[in-house]
Amino acid sequence: MTATTHANSRVAPTTFLSAALRYWFGVFPLIRKESRHWRRRAEEIPDPALRRLALEAQRIKRSNIEGSAAFATFAPSQHRGEVARAQVAFQSVYDYVDSLAEQPNDHPVTNARQLHQALLATIEHSSEHTDYYGCYPRGGDGGYLDKIVAACRAALDTLPSRTVITESAHRLTTLIASYQSLNLTQPQGGHRHLEAWALTNTPPGTGLHWWETAAAAGSSLGVFALITAAAQPALQPAEAIAIERAYWPWVGALHSLLDSLIDETDDAAHEQQSLLAYYDTPQETAARLEALARGALTAVNTLPHAEYHTLLLAAMASSYLAAPEAPSPTVLLARHRVAHVLGPATQPCLALLRVRHTGARIIRTHHKQNAQL
Repeated sequence: MTATTHANSRVAPTTFLSAALRYWFGVFPLIRKESRHWRRRAEEIPDPALRRLALEAQRIKRSNIEGSAAFATFAPSQHRGEVARAQVAFQSVYDYVDSLAEQPNDHPVTNARQLHQALLATIEHSSEHTDYYGCYPRGGDGGYLDKIVAACRAALDTLPSRTVITESAHRLTTLIASYQSLNLTQPQGGHRHLEAWALTNTPPGTGLHWWETAAAAGSSLGVFALITAAAQPALQPAEAIAIERAYWPWVGALHSLLDSLIDETDDAAHEQQSLLAYYDTPQETAARLEALARGALTAVNTLPHAEYHTLLLAAMASSYLAAPEAPSPTVLLARHRVAHVLGPATQPCLALLRVRHTGARIIRTHHKQNAQL
């Protein structure tokens, strides 16, 4: 690790403190409000199977929602609410259609592509709602999916530079749809088609393995960075493209593979082969995550407001490295090497997240003991 990389990864303590205060006292209440709203809408879904999947997606993937809207912390105050609203809606659509696509289907790729048209529709200026459930055996959601798509569009349309980010956001969302359509379970055919797609789409000169390209495609962080940038009144097209290229593939690859790192048990339960399984050893996994972290840090340091992107990168990595799941040898190795690359910015993030996880564990234990009385 060079001295230059460490220097570039520094985030002033005042930046971390002000961002943390804005998030917990400004953005987090907005997230909770939006999440409650969509949970109530999910409870009204007429079809019981769709209702269960919608509620499960909101409960199990709640951390995705919280992480997505963290980007709103750095939006101008007058647009922060709409940025958070758009990001919560986008991630809610992502998590819901992902859950639907995981269900057994005779035509899994076609079904997943049709479902993910909803995600593409959130970014588009205006288009008719299509039948997102066209290849799915159920569709009686009472307008639930249409309402979330419309809410995301409405929030985006209030942002002053919305048109500037549309093309970049659409490209990144198309990558998500491609990844989610081809990331099949073992009974559905596994990763054969995903590998072929990733080999074709790996950016030249990056040296990425195909599964790292695939992982990058599945990340929504670039979209959230663009939505936040759209709140700036005079965003230039070159800035939107720079954000797109920084988050794809470097930040996205690190994000998705860290997610896989703590999600291996759940992947196995859903017969989903983890992309991490393509590394031969825990040491190789940790070394590649270190390289991706270095690439991500270098990429965000080229952006305007690099300090903010660096802090978000550190917070994202810390959220996985401090996760309460039992630390495997791979997690322990990766925690050390990724935190070392990202530098001092990870330290307060890890400390804060550990306190939060400890507090949550104490509360759960207290509730469990009370229930047994």
